[in-house]
Amino acid sequence: MGCKGPSGLKWAESSAPRVRVNQVGYLPRGPKSATLVLESPQPVPFELRDEGGRVLFSGTSQPRGLDRASGDRVHLLDFSAHRATGTKLRLRAGDAESFPFDVRPDLYAQLKLDALKYFYHNRSGIDVVRPFVDDDLWARQAGHLSDRAVPCWGRSCDYVLDVSGGWYDAGDYGKYVVNGGISAWTLQALFERSVHVGPGQDPFGDGPLRIPESGNGIPDLLDEARWEVEFLLKMQVPAGQPFAGMAHHKIHDHEWSGLGIEPAPHATNRGLHPPSTAATLNLAAVAAQAARIWKELDPGFSQRCLDAALRAWAAARRHPDKLAPRSDDKGGGAYSDERVEDEFFWAAAELYVTRQDPALLEYLLAHPDGKRFPTRLGEDGDGLTSSMTWQSTAALGWISLAVVPSALPEEVRQRLRDGIVAAGDFYLEVMQQEGYRVPLGLGESGKYPWGSNSFLLNNALVMSLAYDFTKDAKYAAGVAEAMDYLLGRNPLVQSYVSGYGSVPLRHPHHRFWAEGYRSGFPPPPPGAVSGGPNSSLQDPQSRRSGLTRDLPPQKCFVDHIEAWSVNEVAINWNAPLTWVTAFLDEWRGG
Repeated sequence: MGCKGPSGLKWAESSAPRVRVNQVGYLPRGPKSATLVLESPQPVPFELRDEGGRVLFSGTSQPRGLDRASGDRVHLLDFSAHRATGTKLRLRAGDAESFPFDVRPDLYAQLKLDALKYFYHNRSGIDVVRPFVDDDLWARQAGHLSDRAVPCWGRSCDYVLDVSGGWYDAGDYGKYVVNGGISAWTLQALFERSVHVGPGQDPFGDGPLRIPESGNGIPDLLDEARWEVEFLLKMQVPAGQPFAGMAHHKIHDHEWSGLGIEPAPHATNRGLHPPSTAATLNLAAVAAQAARIWKELDPGFSQRCLDAALRAWAAARRHPDKLAPRSDDKGGGAYSDERVEDEFFWAAAELYVTRQDPALLEYLLAHPDGKRFPTRLGEDGDGLTSSMTWQSTAALGWISLAVVPSALPEEVRQRLRDGIVAAGDFYLEVMQQEGYRVPLGLGESGKYPWGSNSFLLNNALVMSLAYDFTKDAKYAAGVAEAMDYLLGRNPLVQSYVSGYGSVPLRHPHHRFWAEGYRSGFPPPPPGAVSGGPNSSLQDPQSRRSGLTRDLPPQKCFVDHIEAWSVNEVAINWNAPLTWVTAFLDEWRGG
């Protein structure tokens, strides 16, 4: 039920390797550094050795002192000068030795596919079967076919909607527009980034992902994103109804379900929750983005998306303050958002790029969220260094305006790009101060929030764009070092990605991936990323496991299925993982 094999805080502090590395490996032409936990402030020699013990590189550690986020006293081991490929290499400093790792250019070629395949595994309304899954372990029947006719929660409306399809949000079987919005946007924006400022083509092609749509002449990346976009369109309130054009905030069960269960094909205990301004603007933004992407690929779908986006934009303008309450958390997450000005900016940006409407440009130029690219988040972000979450979306509008060709005046586009590059510089500066070289500084409270790994990934996404705009390798190197942390270079020596590393994620909080909790249920497939350390430790299991809220933030984690506040998985976390690994597989060190 809990952590099989070596993992956890006690193991990390007593028996884990004191040389912490990316347990998957490093790119031959990319940055290569590790963290040594050592009390002594004096530099020490270290060596890189192959499987036979032959010394390939030697150097001297750089003492960094006490790292606030981990509570460790650390040294930096930099072996970037070693560029030869190899497998099962280890770093050694005194009597401390790392886990084995590789140095090879295709390090992220499979991981990017597994990260994107996460979404197929979590589709609703379709059988998940071979040959689209690698093992019958992960095969299951279609879940929630009954979502084709769902009534409103608590008789808040007198109609039913077909809201079948889409992705299950996280560890539960709910589906949420605001989280689906940023997730679908990230996949679609990855496509646009790759076409317009990257290599000129999408990073996946048609076929390698092995999903039911593969081979249809459409990039797999767009096919997978469309599965969610189609669901978002279905969540729109029909014409002639109160709040017509708005989007229902979410759909889920009336009560929280237990662990170790498959999604039921038919369920009568699900309901549509009332529309919200935030959900409506998510729909407007993502549908407008889809409309331009699909204009040549599928004109009919493109027009349907544009029509829905325009209706949603108009409805949000009519109802600018219909907010989802924090109290609506029975059976599913509340996903409340008390500030939606950023969603207005994002939706207007996507509509402008798609339609080139001068009135929207005037709106954007006057909007306060268009003045500075965000690098610190308020609300639940607590001033943490990051640019975007499902709750803070202004950066999404900035990125689309900066990346996608439009009638935007060139001086405005350059200002937006400069803002994103400045954010990349800021995250590089943050990394220099962190013992484990993460682009994530502490918030005002000195703590990590729920889903901290997603904050890190989104910051790496921003650095990848800074590279695209400047071609300066320092930003791509920052992206690579961010992945080092996720793949084992951290105080718990934990790879937060399932199927990767010596100590991979094994027991995420997920209803179906419940190996060890209930007989007959599978482990997570490769490529799922855990939300990671969370100082608030809201779930009882984390505290039963010995974690306390006064621990250093990076140590507030346990790989346990019931530790939902630190070990959940979610679509909006795997989306930036897909982006970052696709970017690194493309870059490969330059």
